[in-house]
Amino acid sequence: MTHVLAAALALLVAMMIAYALRHLLFTLNRLFGRQRHPYLDIDVADWPRVTVFIPAHDEEKVIGGCLEALLAADYPAQLMKIVPVDDRSTDGTREVIEAWRRGAPERISPFYRDAGMPGKSAALKDALQHAEGEIVMVFDADYVPSRGLVKQLAAPFFDPEVGAVMGRVVPGNVSRNLLTRMLDLERSAGYQVDQQARMNLALVPQFGGTVGGVRRAAMDAVGGWDESMLTEDTDMTFRLLMNGWKTVYTNRSECHEEVPEEWPVRVRQVKRWARGHNQVLARYWLRFAASRWVTLRERVDGLMLMFIFAMPICLLSGWIVAIALYFLGAADLLLAYIPLLALMTYSTLGNFAAFFEMVVAVLLDGNRNRVRLLPLNLLGFFVSLFAICQAVLGALVDRVIGRGLVWDKTLRYRAASPR
Repeated sequence: MTHVLAAALALLVAMMIAYALRHLLFTLNRLFGRQRHPYLDIDVADWPRVTVFIPAHDEEKVIGGCLEALLAADYPAQLMKIVPVDDRSTDGTREVIEAWRRGAPERISPFYRDAGMPGKSAALKDALQHAEGEIVMVFDADYVPSRGLVKQLAAPFFDPEVGAVMGRVVPGNVSRNLLTRMLDLERSAGYQVDQQARMNLALVPQFGGTVGGVRRAAMDAVGGWDESMLTEDTDMTFRLLMNGWKTVYTNRSECHEEVPEEWPVRVRQVKRWARGHNQVLARYWLRFAASRWVTLRERVDGLMLMFIFAMPICLLSGWIVAIALYFLGAADLLLAYIPLLALMTYSTLGNFAAFFEMVVAVLLDGNRNRVRLLPLNLLGFFVSLFAICQAVLGALVDRVIGRGLVWDKTLRYRAASPR
């Protein structure tokens, strides 16, 4: 029994080391590697017609800001259709949308959804029938796109192999409290280092579904949005890749979002991400591993990306195995594995990004004062660890009792935009 547990612990430590090396590779690439921004300089072109969806459920506080920014976008007005997708809101979201529609009836065409399965992916699937043009873009209602962002997201689609494009997400409410500052560090590492390094290395940049676009032909080829998925963006990323379409990340295409300002809201957000991401893992990992359209480097990186929300369970299992070995008297084995396990735990999974990725992101962003918050990353790590474990166990219970998935909306804090 002792040898079996020791072998299990060794396997778990090896997995942690693999993820640590992956994050180290990304960090070194951002510091010293060749940076790919292949579509950045396209400013004048025969721009395609785009439809911009803004999925919304009880978003009266924020959707006005998104609509205002899109109306001011540096993109030919006659080529951009704005479709707010109101999914059964019970607050004043519809009234806010109508006020903006009356001001620009030729540009804003709302879609009001009063029935069907709840959730963002289901709402987008129903709204897709109202899309015009070859490119569909999606902005969450709390996002405020910059004036040139639509052009920056449209430019990569001149490459016929590109199926989806993702921009960089930047928190706009960083100064609110300690949590928002910590989430700003997480976002910086995830986009400034992780996503850009994957773009540089021709790996698997992830379509985030909040500030990005999808080619309509590519979406139709893979069956459109899947209403049964909690994370429709991760689902779309892998279905596109398995069918020969590439996802492009544009690091300098920034869009501001509103991150959670309260820990309970953050925990619910992480749980939703974990459940949705692991849905994708369970459904596609084998098909992805065998896909003929995926290169070897994409296969390795994609599988590691798929398993990222399963790693906290592996980590917790490692702790349990270590405790079991202690009570079984395997002290020598523990001395060999526990320090390494602890090191890999902190550097690999801290708040969903490697500790050293955050350091490099701070340096690249030119805001060195944020480095003082890095030790507090351990708090965020533990919160995320147990939130993800709870989400995985909850998903298993739901599967046993036949309970369906529930979309949990993120709370908004911004004051409603006047019109």
